[in-house]
Amino acid sequence: MTERAGRLLVIVVVVGTPLAVYGVRWALARSEPGATVTLHARMAEDGGWTPDHLAATVGQPLRLRLTSDDVMHGFAVGRTDLPVVNVKPGQVSEVTLTFTRPGRYVFYCTRWCGVDHWRMRGTIDVAGDPVEAAAEMPPLYVRLGLDLDAPHPASPVPAHRPSAARGARLGVAIPAAYQSLDRYRSQSPAQLWSSLRTDTRTRQLSNADVWDLVALVARSHTTPAALEEGRRLYAANCAACHGERGAGDGVMAAAIASRLRSFPRHGVTGPVDFTEPARLLGAGPALLQGKIVRGGMGTGMPYWGPIFTAAQTWALVDYVRTFQMDLEDPNE
Repeated sequence: MTERAGRLLVIVVVVGTPLAVYGVRWALARSEPGATVTLHARMAEDGGWTPDHLAATVGQPLRLRLTSDDVMHGFAVGRTDLPVVNVKPGQVSEVTLTFTRPGRYVFYCTRWCGVDHWRMRGTIDVAGDPVEAAAEMPPLYVRLGLDLDAPHPASPVPAHRPSAARGARLGVAIPAAYQSLDRYRSQSPAQLWSSLRTDTRTRQLSNADVWDLVALVARSHTTPAALEEGRRLYAANCAACHGERGAGDGVMAAAIASRLRSFPRHGVTGPVDFTEPARLLGAGPALLQGKIVRGGMGTGMPYWGPIFTAAQTWALVDYVRTFQMDLEDPNE
């Protein structure tokens, strides 16, 4: 073999191999209707999902064979009712997806497999006739012009945990102006407390009493079903970092804190402690929802906008509020 031919062979191998791999991934992702796609899961630092982009058509089944090349993973598709599928190492789980609406869907790993778990996401582009639907409004934090990264400490903070049940027992008629959903979601508990504290109708109440009224207003804007849904979502998606009791001490917290010390962002040093009164009571529902939808922008906080529905994000906000307030109703 001449030197020139040898060089040419090396070029073909070096250039052609990646193209061949890409071609295989592209073919797998865009298989013919009725074909089955094999989807491999690996920890994010080792590649995540392969392939990480799929194509489907409304009304036509997309058949997947799911397998893990390393540890246990979970498979789910955001904003759908598909149950979570366990993806076990060396085993194959089969699932068939049939979409009724066109659009882009995000699939993701549901098990905290490592500090970069949140990066294990892929997309499914579903083709089909456009469906007329009301235009989706921007999140409330965008409409309100809130800066999600600005400090928002509450002052003052309650000496004791506010209780909606105690607030109800006060027998105070809270003015309707303080109870509208728009006002509730657009301001922090601390801002609501300040407004109620200066209202002439609450002059006879102690500061602690007014905090109990704030908890009562919060309870009026949620339901037991929403709180249960928020609890379920939190346990599955948030507790690994923020901790089961919201204290920022989940099983992934130390690894995330170590990474943030090397690459600090926005003054965040680790998963937020939801039991810290000054932090959480200074954050309104719109701000908390914005954090969930947009994520922490480099702090390790995933963005959940394409995963959760709006109702699910509000349920999560309601549940997170229970780390600071007792919202239970003894009559339910």
